Amino acid sequence: MPLARRLNELRTILEASNLDAMLVSFLPNIRYLTGFSGSNALCIVTMDRRYFLSDGRYRDQARAERRGFRVFITSRGLIEEASRLNLLKGSKRVGIESQHLPVATLQNLRRHFRSVRFVSTRSLVENIAAIKDEQEIDLIRHAVAITDKVFKKILSVVKPGLSELDLAAEIGYYHRKFGAEAEAFETIVASGPHGAFPHARPTERRIRRGDLVTLDFGCRFRGYHSDLTRTIAVGNPSPLARRIYAIVLDAQLRAIEAARSGVAAKEVDGVARKHIKRNGFGKYFNHSLGHGLGLQIHETLRLSALSKDVLRSGNVVTVEPGIYIPGVGGVRIEDDVVIRDGHCDILNTSTKELIVL
Repeated sequence: MPLARRLNELRTILEASNLDAMLVSFLPNIRYLTGFSGSNALCIVTMDRRYFLSDGRYRDQARAERRGFRVFITSRGLIEEASRLNLLKGSKRVGIESQHLPVATLQNLRRHFRSVRFVSTRSLVENIAAIKDEQEIDLIRHAVAITDKVFKKILSVVKPGLSELDLAAEIGYYHRKFGAEAEAFETIVASGPHGAFPHARPTERRIRRGDLVTLDFGCRFRGYHSDLTRTIAVGNPSPLARRIYAIVLDAQLRAIEAARSGVAAKEVDGVARKHIKRNGFGKYFNHSLGHGLGLQIHETLRLSALSKDVLRSGNVVTVEPGIYIPGVGGVRIEDDVVIRDGHCDILNTSTKELIVL
């Protein structure tokens, strides 16, 4: 979505919310609105003005990256500088990102802008960012391609005796080797009984023959993220392992088939959840089906039984059902998909058939 359109949508929301301005402090949202990728910034958007503040470390970077905002570089605190420059002049009701703004920062704002009423808002920018333009989708596609390439590479690395920590390190290395800025999150490597923990952290446990190994990893490319999960078998898997793998795969395929613009997110979650429940493993699927993906690894859109979201063309979401059996292990399969009218596009190309090494 071009910058002008993003700002126009934000101004429309501000007007509908009876807000004179919006103070944007959450860095992913600042990057979305301005292009700035540094670690310290503050933005103010009014109906007719756009201000960007940062410190001296980012003088050149801010001017090179930011678009459509007047830049102020300061040695003071950013709130103090905004007050000194009177950047909220004429604004009486100013929105703040309540889910991201620390209480201490809000108190500081109130000290410096005593005539302004700061109004809590939630996900104003995130709701605009949930609809990706084709340029954003291409960046996510590139990140996904890097992660797919890493998965193919590490299949030659996985073997009995290799520790979870060593395998996680290999994944991180190859992400950078193949062009990623960074890993998207702490890589999950869960072997054997550790696979029963959906968010297992890698340990010194060594992979054993007969283990299922769940790998959940992703990368960041030009700010945008990928998120892939595959479960593989090292040695011949048990009949139970094969069964739950087949159930999870079928649940994921059914959910992807149901995912399209205009469908309630909870309905897509329900497709996968009902299939797993019908096959006797409902109590072992204990997380939501997926989440939004973009400049954040977890964006506001949720595929869950409690979600009130409706899928829209341009959403990018993960679809990741799982079964986790305590003391036994688990299976999760995850792809990143783009919601379209009448269908969705699967970005990942990694095979979902059970790989036995």
